[in-house]
Amino acid sequence: MGEKTIKVADGFWNLRGNFRIAYVINIGTQASLVRLGSGGFVFLDSYTLQGSMRRKVMKLTDGGADVEAILNLHPFHTVHCSRMHTDFPKAKLYGSARHKRLLPELPWEDVQVEDSALHETLSDDFDFSVPSGVDYISDNERIHFSSVLAFHKPSKTIHVDDTLMYVKLPFPFRLLTGKPRLRFHPTLSQALTKTDNAAVQFRAWAQALARDWEDTENVCAAHTAPQLSTRRRKIDFSGQITDALKRVSAKLNAHEKKHH
Repeated sequence: MGEKTIKVADGFWNLRGNFRIAYVINIGTQASLVRLGSGGFVFLDSYTLQGSMRRKVMKLTDGGADVEAILNLHPFHTVHCSRMHTDFPKAKLYGSARHKRLLPELPWEDVQVEDSALHETLSDDFDFSVPSGVDYISDNERIHFSSVLAFHKPSKTIHVDDTLMYVKLPFPFRLLTGKPRLRFHPTLSQALTKTDNAAVQFRAWAQALARDWEDTENVCAAHTAPQLSTRRRKIDFSGQITDALKRVSAKLNAHEKKHH
C-alpha cells in the first residue's frame, strides 16, 4: 500500500491512497483522474491530495481549474469528499443520497451519481453500470458491496470500488489464494435484496457486464490493486467475471432457496 500515482493509459491516472482501519491496518483506497475528450478533467471518487501526488494533479489540471466534476461512486466512501471540494471548489460535486445525508453542507448536484441522466451527459467518455439484485445503499453500515462502476471508453479502463476486488497477494500467501484474479466483494450474500429474484437479477447483471465490457484492458479496484494489461498479455475481463460468478454460485443458490 502507500500513496502513488499510476498512469494507466493516455488520459487516465489512478491515484492509490492510504486508508487505515483503527489507525493501524492500511487497506488502501483510490481515486482516478480522467481527461475528457473535451479537454477537461473529472475525478472518479475523492482523495485528499498531498505531496508529489498533489503536485502532479495540479500540474495536469492547471492548478485544478480544468477539473469539471467529482463523481463519488461509492455511497460509503465519504471520508475525503470535503477536502476534495475545498481543493476543487468550482468542480460539480456528485454523490449518492448517503453522501448528501452525511455531508449536507457540501454543494451537491441534484442529480445523483447513480442516475442515468448523469450517465447520459458523460456518455461520450464513459459507460456506467449499477449492480442489480443488491442494495445500492445497504441499511447495514458494514455492507459496502455496491457502487457505480465506470468504464472509460478511450482507455478501456474500469474504475470500481468494493464491488469487484483484484486479489493479488505476495508469495507465499498466493499459495492459498491461487493466481491473481477478479472476485466479487465477500459481502455479496448480505447485500442481495430480500426478494425471490435477487439472485437472478445479479447473475444477469454480471453476465451483461462480462459481455458488454469484454474489451476491458485495465481494472482499477479500491483497497487492493489495479489489474493492468501489458503489451504481451491482455486481461481476460469477460473470463474473469464468468469465473467470479461461478465462485459465488453457492451464495446465490442459497439466497434463492431462502427467499423462494
